[in-house]
Amino acid sequence: MTDKRVDDTSPVLAVGVSGTVGRHVGLQLAAAGVRVRTLAQRELLDPATLEAAAQGVDAVLLGWPFPTADGAAEAVGVLARNVGRVVFLSSAAVRAEGEVEVEALLAGSGVRHTVLRAYGFATALQWAEDIRSGAAVQGYGGAAGLNPVDERDIAAVAVRALNEDGHDGARYLLTGPESPTQAEQVRIIGEAAGRPAHWEEIPREAARHRMLTTGRPPAIADGALDFVHARIADPEPATTTVQDLTGTPARSFRAWATDHAALFR
Repeated sequence: MTDKRVDDTSPVLAVGVSGTVGRHVGLQLAAAGVRVRTLAQRELLDPATLEAAAQGVDAVLLGWPFPTADGAAEAVGVLARNVGRVVFLSSAAVRAEGEVEVEALLAGSGVRHTVLRAYGFATALQWAEDIRSGAAVQGYGGAAGLNPVDERDIAAVAVRALNEDGHDGARYLLTGPESPTQAEQVRIIGEAAGRPAHWEEIPREAARHRMLTTGRPPAIADGALDFVHARIADPEPATTTVQDLTGTPARSFRAWATDHAALFR
């Protein structure tokens, strides 16, 4: 059982959160009559700026967009001293050192907090250029069953955790309702966009090389490839968390592809 938080006049601070999720959180909070204050990602590492932004704030939606935990202790310390609760948007797939450390810091800080671990759509969006051009989507692990969750569903859960009591200490795993393989996801996007789209498998080492050339650290690249490899034999399971918390079933991958088809045309 959850209760609406008492002080509806205080704004919510969103910091370090991706623009897509942050935009939907802002829209949904505004619809609920809650004001939103935003802070640029780089300012998350400036304790004085963060402290000023946190004044008068009841709750914070926090992301950690950096690969390491440098500056995390200072940031969490500022928030723990100044706000009533923190909702941390983390990752359920390949978790960077920074995200792991921030979760630990929040747990040790004494601040009321909730962790949302979500599977995102970053990979699908990276396919957009290839699909638009008619090229094959090349990658490793086309048979891996993955379970991304719609950004609007992430936002809906975040708004609940920000705006209600009863979520303190929770670690919510957010997924979509099914686990299509990467190759199936490409096909679904092509059907939604009305364009020919197909998956082309490449060796793991070739995929690793491509990731390194785009600037990913070796440990992150290896972790991502290990994760995908494991999902070939063991697809990601679906959770009912979105429906349990919002009362509305999570959107399917096909629904996401249909709503974002213009990005792939």
